[in-house]
Amino acid sequence: MERTLSIIKPDGVKKNIVGEVISRFEKAGLKVVALKMTELSTACAEGFYEVHKERPFFGSLTEFMTSGPIVPMILEGDDAIKKVRDLMGATNPADAAEGTIRKDFADSIEANIVHGSDAPETAAFETAYFFGKETECAGS
Repeated sequence: MERTLSIIKPDGVKKNIVGEVISRFEKAGLKVVALKMTELSTACAEGFYEVHKERPFFGSLTEFMTSGPIVPMILEGDDAIKKVRDLMGATNPADAAEGTIRKDFADSIEANIVHGSDAPETAAFETAYFFGKETECAGS
């Protein structure tokens, strides 16, 4: 059993497709073991995306992620990380496979509906970031 983090980004919340996204995860055999709706402060968004700090899109990404509510969740299941990433599709919706969340709903490479952890180490950091007791962003 593997756990991973997924986030329905502000564009997914605004499009009112939170239930559709969760349903796709559940239909694929994943179980939601933690979920909340929250809004990120600039500091929390910057901390979460710190790995991208030197990239040119860092500022616009953190601005986008603070533009409205998000829905972070912990998903559990066999091969959960790969399963979530397959369901999401490529980061750029233009490159995403038919039937993926991003192909069906995303508007751009940045406003791409969902985030998903890319490796076990990342999943551990990201789940603790939003659901651990040690971080101010877990309760934001």
